[in-house]
Formats: sequence, C-alpha cells, structure tokens
Amino acid sequence: MDAIPLALDGYLAAEAEPGDREGTVCWRLTCSAGTDHLVEEAVIPCTTMEPEIVHALLTERQPGDLLRVTGHLTLPDTADGIIRLHADSLEVLWEAPLLDADGDPDTATATDADADRNRAIAALAEALTGIGQATPGPEHSIRIHISPTGVLGSGLEYCHSVDITPDIAHRLADYIDAMSCHLDSGRPDGVVLDPATIADLTDLFDDIDLIDLTNTVLNATRPEHRPAVTRAMDDMFGDIPAHEDTDP
Repeated sequence: MDAIPLALDGYLAAEAEPGDREGTVCWRLTCSAGTDHLVEEAVIPCTTMEPEIVHALLTERQPGDLLRVTGHLTLPDTADGIIRLHADSLEVLWEAPLLDADGDPDTATATDADADRNRAIAALAEALTGIGQATPGPEHSIRIHISPTGVLGSGLEYCHSVDITPDIAHRLADYIDAMSCHLDSGRPDGVVLDPATIADLTDLFDDIDLIDLTNTVLNATRPEHRPAVTRAMDDMFGDIPAHEDTDP
C-alpha cells in the first residue's frame, strides 16, 4: 500500500528504543486532535533510519518532549497489522524540563499540588477548546500547547493542543490585558502616590459641598427610604445635617 505523506505534532510517550535493524530507532508519539476529549487522542508508532534523528532520540530527547514529526505513514495490509510513521525529519517544539533527581518533596503536598494543577490545566484546555469550536473553519492557524512542567512520561493525558483563529487570539489578548489591569488596580502596600495626584484628589474632595450633596440625594429619595440613606451617608462622610435642616 502506498505511503501517505504526513506531519504530526505530539508528545514523546516513552523513552525511544533501538529498532530491530541496526541504525534505526522506534518510539511512540501521543497526538491530540486539539480537543479536551481523550477519545480523540492517538498513540502513533514511529521509526526512522535517519542518523541525526536516531542519535537525537536515543541521547537527547525525553518523555514529554513535544515533537513535530514529518514523514510517510504506512497502513497495514491486514486488519491486525500496525500503522507506522517513517520519519524523514524531526523538530523539537518544546522540551520537557528535567526533574531534580536529588529532591525529596513531601509526597502529600506534592500530590495535592499536582491534582490542583491538573484540574486547572483541564479547565483551561476545555475553555480554549470551547472558543475554538465556536468559530469553525479553515482559519485556525494558531496552536496553543498546554501541559504540566516536568517529565511527562506518565502524565501525557494532561497535555493538550488547541487550535484557534487569529481573531480569537486577539480577543484573548484583550481579555488578558483587561484582567491584568483589574489585578493591578488594587494598590499594593508601600506604594506612594505621586504628590501631584494627592493634591488633585485633595482639591476634588475639598470642592464637595456636603450640605448641597445631602440635599440633592435626600430630595431624590423616597421619604420611607430617607432614614436608611441618611445613615449610609453618615457612615461615608461622618455626621451630616438632617434633611429637614437642609431644605431651603
């Protein structure tokens, strides 16, 4: 059967192993269809005779690395056969960080932190997948990869690839900017305002006529609500004149 030209992005599922023939290597690539549903993920067996790829996979690459493999996919002639991607080129899109082998973290704390991280990854992937599916079409030209940090040999189910359009990417950037502005709006302790700003604020509040403000607010308030409004204004500005004392 003719081989099919194909390029796949996926995570190295386990350590690569030397092939049956000398100068070859075999590995498994975990690929995602770009959604948060595990049923749409597949593990593709790969092999190559290219010396540079063989060397890289046996000496440099580790489980969890995100790879782009380009080559030819061969389909089996029988129903019980195995498909295999014969790689011609290999590109590393993202390297999984190495774990500190000497570290001995508290197991319970690490487990709780991992569970919280994995729930956050799942929530983010589901949200991004939702907005990506809301705009179907060929315009999906931006791919976002989400995964835990660290070696991913046993945690590839927490790796996701989501395709979105440039328009969605711009909207996401706007939302993130707005969120950053909101988070920065609370002034941290120890930050000193500019003296000119303090002077402007002082002048603004000095110009407020509390009696006139009281008249305006209470005259616009229904009589049965005036006691509650008066108490609220007392809490805000201190004791204010009673409404009957401020009527012209």
